Amino acid sequence: MSVFPLDFHAAILEAPHDRLKVETVTVDRIGPDDVLVKVEASGLCSSDLRPIAGAGLAWGWPLVLGHEVVGTVEACGERVSSLAVGDTVVATALASCGTCAWCRQGRVHLCDSALSASPPRFHRAGGQDVYAMNGLGGFAEYVVASRKSLVRVASELPFEQLALVGCAVTTGLGAVVNTAQVEPGASVVVIGLGPVGQSVIQGARIAGAASIIGVDPLEHRRSTAVQLGADAVLDPTATDVVQAIRDATDQGGADHVFEVTGREPVVNDALGAVIRGGTLTLVGAPSPIARTDWPALDIVFSEKRVQGCLYGSTNPARDFQRCIDLVEAGRMDLASMVSNLITLDDVPDAIETMAAGNGVRTVMVPR
Repeated sequence: MSVFPLDFHAAILEAPHDRLKVETVTVDRIGPDDVLVKVEASGLCSSDLRPIAGAGLAWGWPLVLGHEVVGTVEACGERVSSLAVGDTVVATALASCGTCAWCRQGRVHLCDSALSASPPRFHRAGGQDVYAMNGLGGFAEYVVASRKSLVRVASELPFEQLALVGCAVTTGLGAVVNTAQVEPGASVVVIGLGPVGQSVIQGARIAGAASIIGVDPLEHRRSTAVQLGADAVLDPTATDVVQAIRDATDQGGADHVFEVTGREPVVNDALGAVIRGGTLTLVGAPSPIARTDWPALDIVFSEKRVQGCLYGSTNPARDFQRCIDLVEAGRMDLASMVSNLITLDDVPDAIETMAAGNGVRTVMVPR
């Protein structure tokens, strides 16, 4: 018997700068390549604040936010053969087409369609279309997603931990092992200790870094970083971070600096913490109008490298299960990164307070 039409609750953003509102939406049917997923958990990511601010929007209005999702398959379109009802799936924040030049090279995070718009997934009672962030819309009881956005995983981990694999953990770990390829014995600095930064800390430890320094103004995030593998932490409101890093290393800087805040002043200062011949990896997403201000001659003569990192240079089909295996082997700790569990009704308030940096990661469990 068909589950459609299906009514369920979702947190909807009507327009930029509005407050989210939990409403009932309806799915009449799913497309032949789509999958209906019952949301088990969805993380609240700082990227969810961008549509609220009116930045980086490739979708439409009104919009269901949320992209860090784990769930259970409830129904599959007629052309979907690789998933089945009952499968546990983690959603990828950047879907890939599988056929463009980037996908053929295995660099699926750079897929031509990764950041493109997707069709509306739901509608309101009056028939108005409702769009979904990243083609997902995870702040809801159900998600309708393209098969290309879902990766089947095998794990006994709690859903609130598995949700983080779809964005924060994959991005942070991938920044270390895929993008920067941190070598054993390297010195590492991580600026910004939210969930992505904490995952960079853990990735650096797994990679065999000789020293790891975390930087964040929030004490609870600094203490979590120490718990997860940082050798030292710095409060940027109480010290000159660049000078402190130069003093803390016997080479006048770190081999690898990961900038995870995306804040323009921090990005501009981060290069000063890099040793000659070292690498600055930009992980945090800056404002669309942010600009860098680095002395070009110094970069040439110091042979410092600056590189971007999108989604941890991740291939979800390969890397999601690898992340999970590391957690289950005791080499990564996701439990310490989940600070708060909330319900769908709590999402509007939690989004409004997220900028304050409460905890490390807040995760919504719909029921």
